[in-house]
Amino acid sequence: MSGSATATTARRNHTAPAPLRGERGDDRIIFSRPYRAAGELANVTTVLESDHCHGDGPFTATATAKLAEITGAPHVLLTTSCTHALELGALLLELGPGDEVIVPSFAFTSAATAFAVHGATCVFVDIDETTGNIDPAAAAAAITEHTKAIVVMHYGGVAADMAALGDLARGHGLALIEDNAHGLGGTWRGKALGTLGTVGTQSFHDTKNVHCGEGGALLLSDDILMGRAEIIREKGTDRARFLRGQVDKYSWQDIGSSYLPSELNAAVLDAQLAEFHSIQRARHRVWHTYSAGLASWAASQGVAPMTVPPDRRHTAHLFYLRMPGEDTRDAFIRHLAARGIVAPFHYVPLDSSAAGLKYGRAPVPCTRSARFAATIVRLPLWPMLTRSQLDRVLTAVTEFRC
Repeated sequence: MSGSATATTARRNHTAPAPLRGERGDDRIIFSRPYRAAGELANVTTVLESDHCHGDGPFTATATAKLAEITGAPHVLLTTSCTHALELGALLLELGPGDEVIVPSFAFTSAATAFAVHGATCVFVDIDETTGNIDPAAAAAAITEHTKAIVVMHYGGVAADMAALGDLARGHGLALIEDNAHGLGGTWRGKALGTLGTVGTQSFHDTKNVHCGEGGALLLSDDILMGRAEIIREKGTDRARFLRGQVDKYSWQDIGSSYLPSELNAAVLDAQLAEFHSIQRARHRVWHTYSAGLASWAASQGVAPMTVPPDRRHTAHLFYLRMPGEDTRDAFIRHLAARGIVAPFHYVPLDSSAAGLKYGRAPVPCTRSARFAATIVRLPLWPMLTRSQLDRVLTAVTEFRC
């Protein structure tokens, strides 16, 4: 979405996009830049010089162990993407035609397509505008006899209301699926995000805090689900048991697909996870610079900056501002672009998208999702941003008048 936000805004207002300062140089402050961990090249070289480039090699094992340590999850399986982790979860929970899955309208498409691809109906519900997360009351109102699961996305790495959502899921016998693409390292009341539901998923896309270009993970606490998940991930075979010496050959056992990442991806991820805490400190430095430096300006302009409830630890995945209206939002994006700063909006609500209308339904209009999407702007946030770059962003933002 970020790459098309400026052009989309310009088309809506029938104007050409504002020229980006330094477009031919290196002084433009882009929205996101992938972090480079010190051990990446050495790890990749080790893989290339070995005879094992496919998955389930030494770096798959060490990256998995690091991720388990960070999250505290009893079971971790690396996958080729967060989307594939969600699809694996859909297969694991046997969601299909006739089943309904409740999905927040303000979310990335994977939160819906992972279930729609298996024939389940997505039921879109509204959000709590204070966090951008699914509203438990809206989810409760959408439950029918066909409902099988609720998807929770922790937007921006800020936990949803897991007390209300957990009670709701348990009370109706529903699976709780955590799309924790933004939330690695985040907590809700001291408990790690991604480990609070039936199934948790992570993203290691290069826009995320920790990445391997493209990648993901499935987090589980149930031993039985884990046993079947291993099989589904490995094309429906019991290859994982074979590698552990538990069977003398592996064969087709169940449905499945190829969700195992290569050892090259795992090598990069292992190096990234080794620096996880330093990456997080650097991102929080940027987040707090924005939060402190823009508070007074935001209050004077009727702008709502991103906030975090006190019982939650966020991940500094992003920092957003809620502008007074869509026109103001668009003007603000153009204002920053003219100063060489890329600041996009975010998701188009799923209930209003072409595929959402085809593969799902919204019991009531998701008006808060539409309002949130129409007014949000995300500021550049990556670990290597310098103090001078941050000052430039702060100056450009505070020059704007709503």
